[in-house]
Amino acid sequence: MKDYFDLKGQVAIVTGCSTGLGVQMAEALANQGCNIVAVARRQNLIDEVAAKIKAEYGVEAIGIPCDITDTAKVEEMVKTAYDKFGRIDILINNAGTGAVAPAIDITDEQFYNELNIDLFGSFRVARAVAKIAMLPAGYGRIINIASMYGLVGNKAATCAPYHAAKGGVVNMTRALAAEWANKGITVNSICPGYFWTPLTAETLDSEYFQDYMKTAVPVERYGKEGELDTCTLFLASPNSAYVTGQNIAVDGGYTAI
Repeated sequence: MKDYFDLKGQVAIVTGCSTGLGVQMAEALANQGCNIVAVARRQNLIDEVAAKIKAEYGVEAIGIPCDITDTAKVEEMVKTAYDKFGRIDILINNAGTGAVAPAIDITDEQFYNELNIDLFGSFRVARAVAKIAMLPAGYGRIINIASMYGLVGNKAATCAPYHAAKGGVVNMTRALAAEWANKGITVNSICPGYFWTPLTAETLDSEYFQDYMKTAVPVERYGKEGELDTCTLFLASPNSAYVTGQNIAVDGGYTAI
């Protein structure tokens, strides 16, 4: 029997790993034997996540605080992880934010902040991981967490900066995939639909959005906890070496109509 998703002994950096989808994906990787580096700004939260993962899954797990808008801190974080484990096989670029407002009310600062975190932040971490660990090893799996809003527009929750940033992540994924494909590194993105997270709860819990979801999402519900796990494991697997530059929507069919 072949275990297609066996990650025993591998090491994954997961950004935005203090709450929500980042923690869920980290646990999915740990479930397959992968050691975890939980990254976010708040040390107390990532320490809790790392302790929980270590206790429940029997893998090594550490928390390293990092602001992904700071290049020096990103490089320091990656070096610390590499020095600890001697390898970095997987990167989940999950850290992000979201500004919701009519386009005419969005400030320059809001737009810049969105791009700096969601797009440039993802690039900073990918660049550092590739340079320090993956290119020297001739192997890597980079998974950028974009959004279905990086593929289409929407009328329900106006957020032009978020669309712009996530659309940038989608095409950056293709660019990095093409550049590093012959180096043993695959670069793909997951484009989630509506999932409950601390960032989205207020919007998704509203009566207006509940009604909107029933017509806009073919499966007529939000994504459930764990429904990104198998896509993450597929793209993280050593057996997915011929899959690169792809943007996979996990959205209940939202982008199909």
